[in-house]
Amino acid sequence: MHYISQFCREQYGLVKGSRNTLFEYCMGIKPEDLLAGNTSFGRGGSIRNLLVHIANTYEFWIGRTALKKEFEFTPYESINNIDEVVTLYKNVDLLVYEFLTSLESGDLAEVPYLIGGTGGSAAPFTIFSHVITHEFHHKGQILSMSRHLGYIPVDTDIMR
Repeated sequence: MHYISQFCREQYGLVKGSRNTLFEYCMGIKPEDLLAGNTSFGRGGSIRNLLVHIANTYEFWIGRTALKKEFEFTPYESINNIDEVVTLYKNVDLLVYEFLTSLESGDLAEVPYLIGGTGGSAAPFTIFSHVITHEFHHKGQILSMSRHLGYIPVDTDIMR
């Protein structure tokens, strides 16, 4: 398990680097554009809402499901600018590192879950893979949305 945890720590470092590139890019987006809705995109259709949705996914799978923590998901409306998004993700990072520490100590095995009325279980590595690929999926939508708003997206790939 230690090897997998080390691999996940390294991979999460790459995810954070890509995420920070996105956050720096979003600092150049007008506040009203960060909140602007676009019905072509899900989760409320704004850049802010997609960023909060990504964080909520970490909160659900890592925090609530794997770590069994009880807390309220971050509401979209509680985040109004990119600085607040950055703060939100510092909390996400804490959850991920707690998850990885639990993985190293052997405290995590198959994780039972219930979503949409359907139950199952998943290995911790599967959960970790899910949340980071989910983030990259929505990151692409955020960049596409920004293009629709007239911005020129940056490259947020891990290898750039």
